[in-house]
Amino acid sequence: MVEGSLKALQTYYTSLVRPRRLATRVVPIGAVPVGGDNPIRIQTMTTTDTLDIEATVAQVIQLAEAGAEYVRLAVPSQKEAEALAEIKKRLRQAGCRVPLVADIHFTPRAAEIAARLVEKVRINPGNYADKKRFERRTYTDAEYQAELERIYERFAPLVRLCKEYGTALRIGVNHGSLSDRILNRYGDTPEGMVESAMEFVRICEAEGFYNLVISMKASNPVVMVAAYRHLVARLKAHGVIYPIHLGVTEAGDGTDGRIKSALGIEALLLDGIGDTVRVSLTEPPVQELPTCRALVAFAERYRSVALELPEPKWPGDGLVMQRLTHGKVQNIGAGYPAVVIADHSQHPYGLSLYGGEQKPDYIYVGRTVPEELPSVPLIYEATLWAKVARPLDTPYFDSVAAWLSAPLRHPTLNWVRLTVEDLMAERTDFLKAENVVWVLESSAELPARVLRWQRLRAAEQGCFAPMVARLTITPPTNSPEPLPAHQLAVEAACQTSLLLPDQLVDGLWLTVAGRSPAVGVRVAFDLLQAARLRLTRTDYIACPSCGRTLFNLEEVTARIRARTSHLKGLKIAVMGCIVNGPGEMADADYGYVGAGPGVIHLYRGKEIVRKNVKESEALEALVELIRADGRWVEPAEADELKA
Repeated sequence: MVEGSLKALQTYYTSLVRPRRLATRVVPIGAVPVGGDNPIRIQTMTTTDTLDIEATVAQVIQLAEAGAEYVRLAVPSQKEAEALAEIKKRLRQAGCRVPLVADIHFTPRAAEIAARLVEKVRINPGNYADKKRFERRTYTDAEYQAELERIYERFAPLVRLCKEYGTALRIGVNHGSLSDRILNRYGDTPEGMVESAMEFVRICEAEGFYNLVISMKASNPVVMVAAYRHLVARLKAHGVIYPIHLGVTEAGDGTDGRIKSALGIEALLLDGIGDTVRVSLTEPPVQELPTCRALVAFAERYRSVALELPEPKWPGDGLVMQRLTHGKVQNIGAGYPAVVIADHSQHPYGLSLYGGEQKPDYIYVGRTVPEELPSVPLIYEATLWAKVARPLDTPYFDSVAAWLSAPLRHPTLNWVRLTVEDLMAERTDFLKAENVVWVLESSAELPARVLRWQRLRAAEQGCFAPMVARLTITPPTNSPEPLPAHQLAVEAACQTSLLLPDQLVDGLWLTVAGRSPAVGVRVAFDLLQAARLRLTRTDYIACPSCGRTLFNLEEVTARIRARTSHLKGLKIAVMGCIVNGPGEMADADYGYVGAGPGVIHLYRGKEIVRKNVKESEALEALVELIRADGRWVEPAEADELKA
């Protein structure tokens, strides 16, 4: 075990019922300090070629005027590092004072040049001082220590320069680019991610340098949240808590990219973790900033919402990335994808219009007997169910008392509303029932905080039965109604972020205020897809474009999506350059990676299978690779399967 052996997570973690912002060290970054009591900063990254000085300067000014508080630039080589001097000179002449961040991956010499010129340098421990060979080997303690000493020699010169020039340093770990040394000792885990950062933190501290920011990014929000929580625990045990940069890397574009980012980032912000935020979208960088602002605003609005309830305990150490449910009831719970419930209690029509992969598993009709009876099972209010239900239909009890006293119950599936009062009762023997799915809902200001408490409280009492979250997504009071699709996606992800990345629920029963039930169904499927609780369509892992990108990332991603979007559950990564290649694709099934001007490498998982494919032929080559693996279906066949 690493230093500061971890106890239960709650020993180190901010309160889950009375959250407060994590007290971090203040780090100066130009005139915009981060951490401590400073506002949560928002940032983005240029997409221009850094050697195109005029275009880069223009884009930095645009981003600063749009609200970016830091702007990062790709610096893949010494040439780009040297160009930073002229870029910064022109920006300051234009009156633009935004701090600049140099993004470094493989080139220590470029980082050392940049440290003299910009306000902050970002390095990735997985590839800054390591050559990644994807080797499997066992390191003895002596060999491991020798590797650390070699890294010290490579990294310490940069640390000394940052200390001399007053330059901040971000240690930016990415889930998919851990070094061979870390992977072989810790595996592809949050613990390995954190140890990767701590190795470099210890080098900085040995040199008396503390102006550090740390990040733990992953394309999977579930992994990302677990890694940041592990980081907080380690930093508290370590004794120095550095500012934390939040982000979901390679989130993609459109609604999906925003939901992934919001689920991961907001889950942490609401619990007080995070000092600066970047939303990585495969879109022009100026379009990232509204979502950044929305996430910070949501956290500021709700973080202070407290519960007058006892602190719940996390099962185990609180760092487990798996469903909490052990039992199952029919098709709900352990071993099954999360279910979706459509709420038609106020709209007793359109029940037969659902189809395809996004057809709800159940439809709640409440006290109404619909004229049309769909093939989907209906959920009735319990007293009506007893009179009219078909064999496949099931009852909903609005209280534990009503369920316990009911003269008639379903033999295998009953939906029962569970309250805080039920869980605070002296006796909770009812939780042992084997034919109940518990429905969690609350009218509190931030319902998900209450629902999380309920789930954890039930687990404390030995209940790991299936539970679904019943929520109404309501727009902020100052927002237009109906919310545009992107804003609705962000709002819904924020309101469910305390539940989904931790995989605390086995289904979503969503209503979107002022919208049709079908909107709630679509949003529920989108949220479950992002949280990896249910894959009903292709999942795309796409990096945001930057100065390293070797093709038009937005156009290529759109073409790949148009050709492959019918492939249910497949994960396809679209990476602009080799920096975001085999490592940062994380758990993708296939990768499309820029290898040079006009050429693409194709990957199966992290293994390269075709090199230097002409870009004009690469999409069809990707299709053929999927076909050769037996995972391709024609769009017409996919439509028939969905029907």
